[in-house]
Amino acid sequence: MRRRLPPALHDRAFALLWTSSLANGLAAEMAAVAIGWQVYSVHRNPLDLGLVGLAEFVPLPLLALPAGQLADRVSRRTVTAASLLLTLVTVGVLLAITAAGLNALWPFLTVGAIAGVASAIGNPARRALTPEIVPTELLASAIALRSVASEIGIVAGPALGGIIFAVEPIAVYSVAAALLVVAFGGITALPRRAAPLVGQPPPDWESLVAGVRFILRTRTLLGAISLDLFAVLLGDSIALAPVFARTILDVGPIGLGALRTAPSVGALAAGLLLARRPLQTRAGPTLLVVVAAFGAAMVVFGVSKWLPLSLAALAVSGFADMISVNIRATTLALVTPRELQGRVNAVEWVFIGASNELGAFESGAVASLIGTVPAVVLGGGLMMAVAAAWPRLFPALSRLGRLEDLQPAKA
Repeated sequence: MRRRLPPALHDRAFALLWTSSLANGLAAEMAAVAIGWQVYSVHRNPLDLGLVGLAEFVPLPLLALPAGQLADRVSRRTVTAASLLLTLVTVGVLLAITAAGLNALWPFLTVGAIAGVASAIGNPARRALTPEIVPTELLASAIALRSVASEIGIVAGPALGGIIFAVEPIAVYSVAAALLVVAFGGITALPRRAAPLVGQPPPDWESLVAGVRFILRTRTLLGAISLDLFAVLLGDSIALAPVFARTILDVGPIGLGALRTAPSVGALAAGLLLARRPLQTRAGPTLLVVVAAFGAAMVVFGVSKWLPLSLAALAVSGFADMISVNIRATTLALVTPRELQGRVNAVEWVFIGASNELGAFESGAVASLIGTVPAVVLGGGLMMAVAAAWPRLFPALSRLGRLEDLQPAKA
């Protein structure tokens, strides 16, 4: 059985990190279902859900630069473990809120803000752990597996959370807490490694913004990150799935669940494929092609009035997006010097968080102005146009060769 695992999972340290990431992702998605139900039950106002999301997001841009500096100056294993402990505390508070039967919004906003702090602090260190512990030749496969763990959580977590919550609401948080204990154990079992900048002088402004400067100077990396940002902002219209399920496809809540799951199914398939067979083609042209394919798939989804075609289009979009994410993340891990990994990952994490939050807002705003179908079609078309224009704006990205040939850039 072990022989069938991707090579990266044969590495004990990465297997521990992957198990921790899987358990953490499942816990987060399970808890999100329960939180969403409880928050909406307070006032039955969708705005409350948005406020909780905002409370989780606000710490990210505020703490990104300090968190990146922390990930380069303190053991990344220690920082990640500390963020998991803070997350475990928030789940414990949610369990207490549920047990006490509190019916107010402010406790959930407070917990959301604390969870946002834990995420902002922990994610740069967690993401920097992969290139720290995995040999270079296995890095592309390891990053694909990291995404697979995330997608498994997205697909399975809400379903498990919903079923458990229907039986006993407190049990959701109890199971989530148990999973977080597993995640914490996986991180603490990792071998100890000194932080890259341990013993260095206290950070100054130049050190704090070094990750930003590195991305701006490394045009290949800037092009890949900004392309992903535009892809989500312009082309990702999954936030409008409830409108399609209710008024266009007329498939009800079950169909809505299928629509929400379809991109993750496609992404999971691509992740498993990349974990087994890392990308062998030139990364730059491949990235542009899959981003254009993502846009085309969203156009098909926008015009479709047949559920199977809509599901297929969304699955293709998820498949293409996973390849795009893998190229971007592997490029970042390979071209970024070890001593900058925390700070560069922190900046990238801001891009990811901002694009997800703002992308949902952009989709809803444009749809309210010009209609749902035109908004989705326009977004997909603009995404294809951006992919076509990117080689002129970032020629270094379009010339990017095989990922295995990348070397760290000058810090």
